[in-house]
Amino acid sequence: MNAAANPSGRRLKDYYYIFLEVGLILALLIFIILTNLNLKPSAHSDEVNFERQELLSMEEIVQTKQPERPPLPPRPAVPVEVPNNEIIEEEVLAIDAEINFDEPLTIPPPPVKKQVVEPEQEDNFFVAVEEMPKLIGGIESIQSHIRYPEKALLAGIDGLVIIQFIVNKEGEVESPKVIRSVGAGCDEEAIRVVRLAKFKPGKQRGQAVRVQFSVPVFFKLKS
Repeated sequence: MNAAANPSGRRLKDYYYIFLEVGLILALLIFIILTNLNLKPSAHSDEVNFERQELLSMEEIVQTKQPERPPLPPRPAVPVEVPNNEIIEEEVLAIDAEINFDEPLTIPPPPVKKQVVEPEQEDNFFVAVEEMPKLIGGIESIQSHIRYPEKALLAGIDGLVIIQFIVNKEGEVESPKVIRSVGAGCDEEAIRVVRLAKFKPGKQRGQAVRVQFSVPVFFKLKS
């Protein structure tokens, strides 16, 4: 087959040289571009970026002291069975012993009598006894001797004063003191009239004793 008979094959042959030239030109251009490229590292690449490090604070750890525990008590010994070869002798009770009725009998001593508890006593005086003191003439014997204090009259004060004292063995008043006060001179007047009082002394087991006692003294204004 001749060229005139196959025109497409001639065209491909002509394009082949064109493509080859274009390829060579492109390869040459690429080589020139690569040779002109700056492949050296930049100046900024040498700088190392050092980040600021965080400061670490060291804390001192205090070592704790463990308390010493007392040692555990020793374990009890395990009982070991020991063969007992000892023979226990039986006691023989003498039941057939003779009793002599002619011998004097041993009588145990009588029981000791319990001591009687004494009444309460403080500083050589009793608080409560079998027979308490009795005021001779009654409370009227005290009230009849009262002289109303002028201060209480002017201030219009009245009320009840209680005097505590000791009734001695002779029935006289000792150491009077006010345990309930009114004031305005009434306390002093109550002590004065109580000192004048006479008592039948208190008794314990039939004997006169010193007893603590108290009496009320009334102050009342006349209407």
